[in-house]
Amino acid sequence: MIRLTWVQPEDLVGHELRQAAEDGRDAGEIAARWRAAGGHDAPPRAGASEPDAVRLRGLAEELLDELAALPSPLPEPSDLTGIIAACPDWPESPQTSVEVDPARVLGAWLGRAAGCVLGKPVEKIPRAGIRQIAEATGNWPISGWFTARGLPDDIARRWPWNRRSAVNSLAENIDGVPEDDDLNYPLLALSLLERHGRGFTTDDVAKLWLDELPAGRTFTAERVAYRNLLDGVEPPATATYRNPFREWIGALIRADVYGWINPGDPAAAAGHAWRDARLTHTANGIYGAMFAAAMCAASLVADSPEEVVRAGLSVVPRGSRLHEAVSLAAADAAREDDFERVIDRLHERHGGLHWVHTINNAALVAATLIHGRGDFTATIAGAVAGGWDTDSAGATAGSVAGALNGGVPDRWRMRDSLASSLTGFDGVGLAVLADRTQEMMKA
Repeated sequence: MIRLTWVQPEDLVGHELRQAAEDGRDAGEIAARWRAAGGHDAPPRAGASEPDAVRLRGLAEELLDELAALPSPLPEPSDLTGIIAACPDWPESPQTSVEVDPARVLGAWLGRAAGCVLGKPVEKIPRAGIRQIAEATGNWPISGWFTARGLPDDIARRWPWNRRSAVNSLAENIDGVPEDDDLNYPLLALSLLERHGRGFTTDDVAKLWLDELPAGRTFTAERVAYRNLLDGVEPPATATYRNPFREWIGALIRADVYGWINPGDPAAAAGHAWRDARLTHTANGIYGAMFAAAMCAASLVADSPEEVVRAGLSVVPRGSRLHEAVSLAAADAAREDDFERVIDRLHERHGGLHWVHTINNAALVAATLIHGRGDFTATIAGAVAGGWDTDSAGATAGSVAGALNGGVPDRWRMRDSLASSLTGFDGVGLAVLADRTQEMMKA
């Protein structure tokens, strides 16, 4: 029996119960009914349960709908008007166009690719395992690609590589930039803008996904929204209907291009990211996309990581959990010399969140940007060493650091060919993508 991950109702209830606890909804009675029937809590990493869980499907569907009817008391709006009203530092858009050094645009693409590939083989390996692997191969602090060469057998057994990534993202087998959802989504955003221009709608995003994005290349909130689209659910209900992953990291990893086409204009970048994110996410899930887009907009013209993080925070509601988490992380990183202690504090605060949640990963990205002080290697290494969504956090941190530096060190450059299952993109060069991105700045 095929147990498709991330969409079976009986696999979603535990995640929705955890989401309810995070956003202040009282779901105690519903949780008791679920557990009395033999329902399970949210699995820590897996996306599907055992086949016999299908017996709970009817109850799961009922409880998911009951949970959706419980309102959250938190001041975390999902509509753009409400978000802007909740941001006292919402930025003004510049009155004139901003000139951008092409090297910074290419640096952003190169940095995103490098950070993503660094994190790929250790995805799903916890922080302690990542450090043991790196130390055992002479790569701690992390300063180069992970490798299986010289890795003791006992450590390899204890911390197995991500099976899908180890074949093309270790030092000994990297040949060009391998396919990854953290790179497919920027390609989709670029394609969206080229087809529909800056006035694209959330419906345009949905239609492009159905036309071009293979369902098997989606995960968590994106897979649920894809299922909802096929069932005839219209945006933005696609983000809320039986979708417990709506505050996870998926929208954040789709946002970079919206920043790159709006250099020096975090507000416009955030507005574009909102239109994309609301297909799949709400509240902090949307804020994460807006935060990333605003940082990317600033990164092409800013002089420092601090300036970039401030731009990102300016489009996040002041009273939200994301704003608090990022602000605390940035402050810790600014005053603490040892980044491991910064990560300790992040795990103390956010250890209860899923490893691909928006809040913990966005806080980690902000922390490593501040602590890295513009050093590209230190920045992506910190994002990966944090041990959460290693390839996604590495990609976003690398994007910003690559733009700030106008490039990446030679050790992080790969053959200029990006693998992708998206139509027209397989084998495309990052230099070509940078040129196309600059064309969209003028559109």
